[in-house]
Amino acid sequence: MLLYWAVRSRVKDRTSAESLRFVPLMSETTEFPSSFESALAELEVIVGRMESGELPLHESLAAYKRGAELLAYCQSALKDAQQQVEVLEKGALQPFSPDDVDDA
Repeated sequence: MLLYWAVRSRVKDRTSAESLRFVPLMSETTEFPSSFESALAELEVIVGRMESGELPLHESLAAYKRGAELLAYCQSALKDAQQQVEVLEKGALQPFSPDDVDDA
């Protein structure tokens, strides 16, 4: 049986309504995150549960392991994004210099 933990997230609209998202509890899943944002949301849930002190020792260890996996995934995704930005800066983005503009 797969258990889920409710995560409150703010919906970015004029009413600032809150919605509930359900994410799998870390001890019941070893799935690869679908995105950076989902990994970060699950990691926040894990940290919150561990900080609350509500987990028994064996679940704390499983949560720590899952948190380490999610952290590695997030760090890798951020590193990939940083490399893409560097490629864009070197290839497409050049500093603006007023001397380069032709006066026609």
